[in-house]
Amino acid sequence: MTHTAEPPSPVQPRIITLVLIASAGALAMNIFLPSLPSMARHFEVEYSVIQLLVSLYLVATAFIQLVVGPLSDRFGRRPVLLAGVSIFALSTIAAIYAPTFEILLACRLMQSTAAAGLVLSRAVVRDTVTNMEDAASRIGYVTMGMSLMPMIGPIIGGYLDEIYGWKSTFLLTFCFALVTLVVVFADLSETHKTRTTSMLAQMKTYPELFRSRRFWGYSATAGFSSGAFFAFLGGGPFVATELLGMSPASYGVYFGLISVGYMAGNYLSVRFSREKGVNRMMLWGSVVGMLSGLIPLVLLAFGIFTPLSVFAPAAFAGIGNGMALPNANAGMVSVRPHLAGSAAGLGGTLNIACGAVLAFLAGAVLTRESGPMPLFVIMAASMAASIASSAYVMRVARQAGEPDMTPGGHP
Repeated sequence: MTHTAEPPSPVQPRIITLVLIASAGALAMNIFLPSLPSMARHFEVEYSVIQLLVSLYLVATAFIQLVVGPLSDRFGRRPVLLAGVSIFALSTIAAIYAPTFEILLACRLMQSTAAAGLVLSRAVVRDTVTNMEDAASRIGYVTMGMSLMPMIGPIIGGYLDEIYGWKSTFLLTFCFALVTLVVVFADLSETHKTRTTSMLAQMKTYPELFRSRRFWGYSATAGFSSGAFFAFLGGGPFVATELLGMSPASYGVYFGLISVGYMAGNYLSVRFSREKGVNRMMLWGSVVGMLSGLIPLVLLAFGIFTPLSVFAPAAFAGIGNGMALPNANAGMVSVRPHLAGSAAGLGGTLNIACGAVLAFLAGAVLTRESGPMPLFVIMAASMAASIASSAYVMRVARQAGEPDMTPGGHP
């Protein structure tokens, strides 16, 4: 009897490689946050205008994630990653020499190609790991390593801004992009062996994802859970510098509390996802994250408004995101494993689009007259929606034909 040899399994890249490609977008998002007020002064624009460097970057990131998944399903993960990181590097160095705010904004939009790493790191994991709980655990390791970027990025960026000016943060980002490009070229082999025949054929698979109620539930959970964090990205610098009078370096140090929380949450995902199941971890993470908005509101009611009263509770948003996001992402790409790239891209688009709206909203409604309360209300409401989405996924999972995403279950 003749046996047909099975194709070899894709080679798993090193964790550090996945961490680097996933971290590029996080670094581009976070390192320059302490510099927003000084950049507004440099370009002589209002804070609500300079904040577009955050919100429109998120919009562009949402678009990139929408197309990068199908592109990688059609042409492969490796070439799409190499192209995305290359454009990211070129646009970063161009931003240093931007003569006007409009050109700087255009460079920021081009920097959004770094999102290819965030999307495809998850798709690569799904290509090389068949069990969903193992995928959630591995994604947890990647995001735990990635959480170092929002932890140290604002700290480094704050000190660089005070010593060398805001352009130095973009120079450091450019160096990081070059290192990432070399590592991807050297370590990441192609992991996606079954290609679609065309981009159009790949886009036609979206209705299959649209019909999955679990996909929408996982996407909504990821979007609203991370939405609280993105709202803080949009409004936090204003609260810190304009309302609390903090320096860029101080903002960066305090922001590290959120990243410490995110790392702790990812550790909990790595430790308990297999045992408790992805759905329960999402729900618990959303509940923990809601404290990031509720605690500051209570403290404000008692007249307590200090850097610690703002940033220490925000760490709960980090913990909640660290618990919810790896599991929501693992569920998202496991609903239809043969569409992992498209699911990662579409789900990432919905995630970032939600974050962009909340970041813009937070930056738009905050004024000296309003105080910080609108920011905390937005964060609490976003986490409440994440709780509702997690509960919806768990209800759908109990219905006929939709098995629960718990240990031993199948997508």
